[in-house]
Amino acid sequence: MNADQREQVRSNAKYLRRVRPIDPDEIYEYVDGQPHPAAVAQVLRESAVDLGLLERDDGTFEPVEAGALSVSFHGVDAFPVEYGRVLEDRLVAEYGPGWPDGDSGDRLRERIRSFKADYFEQRAVAYDAETALAYGLYHLPDYYAVAQYALADLAGEGLLPTHLRVLDVGAGVGGPALGLHDLVPEDALVDYHAVEPSAAGDVLEALLGETGRNFHHAVHRETAEAFDPGALASEFGDDSDSEGEHDDTDDGDAGFDLILFSNVLSELDDPESVVERYAEALAEDGTIVGLAPADRNTATGLREVERSVADRGPLTIYGPDVRLWPGETPADDCWSFEVKPDIEVPVFQRRLDDGEPGESRLDGPERRDGEFENTDVQYAYTYLRRDGSRRVDFTPDDSRVARLAKSEDLVTERANVYLAKLSRDLSDDGHPLFRVGDGSQQVDHFAVLTDESMLNSDLLTAEYGDVLSIENALVLWNDDEGAVNLVIDGETVVDRVPV
Repeated sequence: MNADQREQVRSNAKYLRRVRPIDPDEIYEYVDGQPHPAAVAQVLRESAVDLGLLERDDGTFEPVEAGALSVSFHGVDAFPVEYGRVLEDRLVAEYGPGWPDGDSGDRLRERIRSFKADYFEQRAVAYDAETALAYGLYHLPDYYAVAQYALADLAGEGLLPTHLRVLDVGAGVGGPALGLHDLVPEDALVDYHAVEPSAAGDVLEALLGETGRNFHHAVHRETAEAFDPGALASEFGDDSDSEGEHDDTDDGDAGFDLILFSNVLSELDDPESVVERYAEALAEDGTIVGLAPADRNTATGLREVERSVADRGPLTIYGPDVRLWPGETPADDCWSFEVKPDIEVPVFQRRLDDGEPGESRLDGPERRDGEFENTDVQYAYTYLRRDGSRRVDFTPDDSRVARLAKSEDLVTERANVYLAKLSRDLSDDGHPLFRVGDGSQQVDHFAVLTDESMLNSDLLTAEYGDVLSIENALVLWNDDEGAVNLVIDGETVVDRVPV
């Protein structure tokens, strides 16, 4: 189909979308030369993102309704089998059906051990084809689950639109992409762009082939530093109809609604500068999501990036590491992360874990049972915004409550505070213990529940990131940890602050 015919298809679609579903079997009659309806459908499919069109099961197209995404999410039990088959197909193509056994299985297991050690020692990892496959075997399922939890949280607060423009920086083998795909409902239109220069992009592209008709995707094989997000965002200008009227399916804001940095910030030489540059391509009401594994190095590294870009602006922290006091900056260690239920062991991980070693590895490193099964869903995250909004948007009254920045002056006294719950229970079968912060703390702060009652039970039931009002907490200094303990006892009242 030539350029004139393609434009005729688009013009007809712009007119008809105001009236009724757009049917290729109808439009072709109004195009010069009357091209086959299948060719018309292909043009509509390629133009769907620009025109804001959803493709329906019956082959017709209709405008995506404006508004916020509404998702039905109840957690992640398992990694979808169909995605696992795609990964195993690539393993079989590379090594044969016996890929978990012999030399190939040994090499894959050694690659997993190697990149885990590299991450722990904060060394750079080079992603050749074999490392990409090993990475997919070990991390694809948990990264899939993490993305669903983090993005469902945003969607639940109305922060993701039905016409969703996404930039996934350092997309890897595709865990976040697949998690996003399976989270969004059928009435959403997704324009997904991945930035991934390594061999992991080959696995990513194969897995993206399993996504649905309204999940439009492109993979840009460039580094995060080299890629120009602004050039791509500038293509998102509003689309007008044939009479020059504004297209009400497009919000006209040239920027991404969601920019995702999943498990990549620790691999960048200057992550703060990269985040700030990408923020220029963020829609005014968009969100940057940073995700990192829960280990100390990467989790605290994420907080360092978060705090640095927030201090310099224009990004502000939406959550979970709230800043309740204007002008205050936290300086604690803040090894803070979320914990969700484990997922089932994927078949391909069990096969690798049970694989028979090759003859050259019979006397190799001793393997632990379950060493190559990765079912934990534990992650650090941050949400950054340009519009200044915060999950809990209020400033406490200095005359009624204390800042945690001043808590060391209140040791042995009782105080009222507002703070966010920033951990699961950290105790080892002792009194429940939680990391907390209000954005002003200069040392680590923990809330210790010594006497549970109906008045303070919100400390136990609150979710990670929830902001709490605490009245009459006893402030003590913990010499062993070099931290402040806020003792929550029978005289303390704890209430969750509504979002």
